[in-house]
Amino acid sequence: MRIEKPTKSRLAAAITLLTLATALTLPQVARAETVLRIGMTAADIPRTLGQPDQGFEGNRFTGNTMYDGLTGWDLSSATKASVVIPALATEWAVDDADKKKWTFKLRPGVTFHDGSAFNADAVVWNVDKVLKQDAVQFDASQVGVTASRMPTLVSAKKIDDMTVELTTKEPDSFLPINLTNLFMASPTKWQALFDKAEGADAKAKSQAAWAAFAREASGTGPWKMSKFTPRERLELVKNDAYWNKDRVPKTDKMVLLPMPEANARTAALLSGQVDWVEAPAPDAVKEITARGFKIEKNEQPHVWPWQFSRAEGSPWNDIRVRKAANLCIDREGLKDGLLAGLMVPASGTFEPGHPWRGKPSFEIKYDLKAAQALMKEAGYGPTKKLEVKTQTSASGSGQMLPLPMNEYLQQALAECYFDVKLDVIEWNTLFTNWRRGVKDPSANGSNATNVTYAAMDPFFALVRFLQSSMAPPVSNNWGFINNPKFDELVTKARTTFDATARDAALAELHAASVDDAAFLYVAHDVGPRALSPKIKGFVQPKSWFVDFSPVSITP
Repeated sequence: MRIEKPTKSRLAAAITLLTLATALTLPQVARAETVLRIGMTAADIPRTLGQPDQGFEGNRFTGNTMYDGLTGWDLSSATKASVVIPALATEWAVDDADKKKWTFKLRPGVTFHDGSAFNADAVVWNVDKVLKQDAVQFDASQVGVTASRMPTLVSAKKIDDMTVELTTKEPDSFLPINLTNLFMASPTKWQALFDKAEGADAKAKSQAAWAAFAREASGTGPWKMSKFTPRERLELVKNDAYWNKDRVPKTDKMVLLPMPEANARTAALLSGQVDWVEAPAPDAVKEITARGFKIEKNEQPHVWPWQFSRAEGSPWNDIRVRKAANLCIDREGLKDGLLAGLMVPASGTFEPGHPWRGKPSFEIKYDLKAAQALMKEAGYGPTKKLEVKTQTSASGSGQMLPLPMNEYLQQALAECYFDVKLDVIEWNTLFTNWRRGVKDPSANGSNATNVTYAAMDPFFALVRFLQSSMAPPVSNNWGFINNPKFDELVTKARTTFDATARDAALAELHAASVDDAAFLYVAHDVGPRALSPKIKGFVQPKSWFVDFSPVSITP
């Protein structure tokens, strides 16, 4: 019998069949895991137990990732303002008969990362963790970063499994916006940790349970905790079971790394250690883009200011001095020079086109001669300088480049007969001092403070600074502003439940604050971040926050 040699075509066919058969019988090779590595401006991982610290950088990275609130922010557009949308609540309404009571309908079918159900009991439990001091889960360490952001909420009551009633101490149309700051942690997970915690009493066991919860976080968010090393890294993995299927992350893992120094972050990006950095060094922008990285930026509802002391004896009590400072700053020069275009000049908390802008009569711009004239009218000049002192930080969440920027202001204001002293302290200390106020020894003789603020909602943008009852320790009226007109307009806005009329009242309040030169308004941050060209799908919204869910990265 003659054995024929296989032809090339028969050989190719045989190899194809063998390859197919092998592929069907051998285990399939898993696709490569996609990992997004981010260098944060924070010096430490923001708290992970449900209510983050580190300002809104904490909410961005460990709040809105692992957790949800009853309400949330629409972060899907780069061109439209970010507005409040339903999250764990599907709808809400204020009681027509009693404007201090609100009904919230909850989203069915939501589970925490540990598998337990989200319901009305969970909402009440989470409200009590920061408001009810005799609740076993009450955690004083979470109160300062939560209660001050929703100052009128006093209680929550279960109506049925999917309905809760929230009560405020006074009518407050801002409540649904404020609730974006209250994140829902799993009561079931916490209780299991409490039951096995050690401690001399319930309070000690509760503290131990919260410490354990921070290492084993359980929220309802699109990302789940995977690995946590304090001060070093936090690893999050996508939550395939997330209730909003449109926001199940497109990346398998996200690694968050504290990198407080801008040059170190930039170097990490350029060397391939990370794929994304917050606030790259402005003087490295050209090199970053030349090497193929993308710079993403957008005007944020965020202000870089000096907040003035209005306590007795403050040099800022003279409106001529406050206006002169605002007219003495060349914001375009700051933008084009030091910040390499990474800012928007501020002429108030809100710029023209914003519904809360209003029509201020005082135009904040660079007018050196007008500024000098005001200072001379107030009694100062080349031979008689006005000494002022500002407390600031060397870095921090949203602080941009605080030391170089303040040195720029120091030089600029010298032309208007100011002698500016700087008190530079650590960011978290500055943030803590902000709540203590100018009358506290922590002010160290300063009569202004430089803490940036988010302006996404009316309480954050205006009320906590302008209303006299928001003076420390209640909230962030650091300088003890006491203006009856401001108080009247705050009450008007808070008690107006029609959105259009409320916006009109807020616009009136904002215009009044600009006309009073309540702050030294310098810049709006643009949230600059540098991204690897491997990153796709990112949207830079007009918000302090971002949505990491649609982001993908090539392995």
